[in-house]
Amino acid sequence: AVFDLDYTVWKPEMYQLMRTPKLTSAASLKISGETLREARTTEDGKVLTDGSSPVTVFDGASYALSEIQRLKQEGHDIQAAVASRTDEPRWAEICMRYLALEDGTTLEECFRGHVDIDGYNDKTHHFRRLHQKTGIPYENMCFFDNEHWNIRSVSSLGVTCIYTPDGMTREAWKEALTRHGMSDW
Repeated sequence: AVFDLDYTVWKPEMYQLMRTPKLTSAASLKISGETLREARTTEDGKVLTDGSSPVTVFDGASYALSEIQRLKQEGHDIQAAVASRTDEPRWAEICMRYLALEDGTTLEECFRGHVDIDGYNDKTHHFRRLHQKTGIPYENMCFFDNEHWNIRSVSSLGVTCIYTPDGMTREAWKEALTRHGMSDW
């Protein structure tokens, strides 16, 4: 499973941040409830922010990555990867280092070195590099992205592509499992 980051795994997009995200007290920003859950980091009571609003992980992304972790623990051969284009790759790396799933696993740990971020290339370049690095055939890959032109471009390689215009959802994950014959896993 390959994920775009900006507005697929998290929001806001990196270009919308005013400065490098840093850990900040959630209480000082008056963040609680659902937003605090979506902004979970490795540091209790702290969120990543540029000083105004926190970087949050979409519920569907958190769900899908947790499910991938579970499937791996059960012995299934499944991996998570990133194919992302951003003009602030360092900021994206900071977000992956600190944003965490409910069990405390960071996004960085979820993707375990299968991260391809650059600011300029068509997403097919990301997939060629991921394919070369992992040996996984394109037809066994599934890609989630909120931008339709990336979906069109990557689908030309034979990758199953799922359009997530409003961020990653649980339904998109379930669709991917169904399309890959894994719905009963």
